[in-house]
Amino acid sequence: MSPVALPSHNVAVLYGPKDLRIDDRSVWPPSQGQAQVAVASTGLCGSDLHYYMHGRNGDFAIQAPLVLGHEAAGVVTAVGPGVTHLVPGQRVAIEAGVYCRTCDFCTKGRYNLCKGMRFCSSAAVFPHADGTLQGRMNHPAFVLHPLPDKCSFEQAALAEPLSVLIHASRRANLTSGQTVLVYGVGAIGLLACAVAQSLGASRVVAIDINQTRLDFARNNGFASQTFCLPPVDKAKTTDEQLRRAKENSQAALAEFGATAGFDVVFECTGAEPVIQMSVHVRAPPILWYPRNVVPSITRFTDGHLASQTAISGGKVMLIGMGTRNVILPLSTAALREVDIQGSFRYANTYPAALALLSSGKLKNVEKLITHRFPLKDAQRAFNLLARGQDEEGRMVLKVMIESS
Repeated sequence: MSPVALPSHNVAVLYGPKDLRIDDRSVWPPSQGQAQVAVASTGLCGSDLHYYMHGRNGDFAIQAPLVLGHEAAGVVTAVGPGVTHLVPGQRVAIEAGVYCRTCDFCTKGRYNLCKGMRFCSSAAVFPHADGTLQGRMNHPAFVLHPLPDKCSFEQAALAEPLSVLIHASRRANLTSGQTVLVYGVGAIGLLACAVAQSLGASRVVAIDINQTRLDFARNNGFASQTFCLPPVDKAKTTDEQLRRAKENSQAALAEFGATAGFDVVFECTGAEPVIQMSVHVRAPPILWYPRNVVPSITRFTDGHLASQTAISGGKVMLIGMGTRNVILPLSTAALREVDIQGSFRYANTYPAALALLSSGKLKNVEKLITHRFPLKDAQRAFNLLARGQDEEGRMVLKVMIESS
C-alpha cells in the first residue's frame, strides 16, 4: 500500500537569482531511518544569501528549484521504521549534512570531508538536497540532535554556525590562557570570539572594516579591544597589496599593544588582503642581536639571541570562504613557523554546541539575532540581509525565519 501524503505546507523555494517563491508542497510520512520535523526556526547564512542573490554559491549553481536554509531546529512529529532514539514531540536541532557513514573519512570521524555528503540547501550535488525553509521536512534521524531543556529553538538554530567555530577551535588546539585575534565580526566572527572566551582565552580582540560591528562586539563583551581597518583603494600590484597587509598588521599590533602577535588567529572574512594580514599578526619580525648584547632574552643554539617579545609560531585558522586563489607571504609564515590551517564545516560538534548554548557561558549570544520574519516573508528577510541594515538604520547580523 502506498503512503498517503499529509496536508500541504509552505516552502520557500529559490527558482533563480532573487526569485524566491512561497509554494505549497505535500508532506509524506518519514521513510526508513527518517524522522519528520516541524521546523520552528531557521537562521539565514551567508551561503544562503549568495544563492539568493546570484543563483549560485562559488562554483555551485542551482540546476533546479532549491529550498534554502540549513541552520534550524524544530519538533519531531513522526518517526519512520527503525528510529528508536526519537519520539514525536521531542525538540531537536537539525544537522544539515547527511554523510555516508561508510567511507574512510566517516569511519575516522572526519565526516565533514565525506565525498558522498549531501548538505541541505547546497547545489553541490544533483539532485539538490532541500533545506529547512519549510513547514515540515523528513530528515535522517541520525543527524537530529535532542535539545537540552534550557535551549530554545532560536539558540538551537545557532548550533550550526557555532559548530563551525567549535571545529576550528579543536583544529587549532585552542586552550585556556591563549590570546586570540578574530578578523571579521559578522555572526561567524562574533561566535569565534564567544567560543574563544568560553575556552578560557586570556585575551580576545577583533578587526573589521565596519566600525558599527566592532562597537557591537566590544559593547557586548565579545572582544575586549577592536581595530577598524582604514578604507583604501584597491592595490594596483601584488607587491603593493602585500606591503599594505604588513603595514596594516603592524598598525593593529601597535593599537593592541601586542608586539608578540597572537597565539591563534581566526580569519572569518575570506578576503585575500585579510588572509595576508593574518600571517603578519601571528608572525611579528624576529629580532636578532649579537651575542651578550640584550639582557632577559632567549639564546638560540647557534649562539644568537632573540627578544622574548618577538614570539613566532602559532596558528592561523582559515574559516571564511571568499577568494578562490590567494597570494600568501609564505616566506614570512615559513621562517616564523606559523601554521596555516583550513577548517571546513564541522564534525561531531552538535552535542557540544547545544550544551554550550544552554550553559549560559556564551554571554549575549542571543543578541546576534537582530531580526525575525515569518516564512511567508522570506524574500523580505533575504533583501534585508543583503542590505545590511534595516529601515531604522539598525545593523543586521543574524536573521531568523520562523516556520511555525
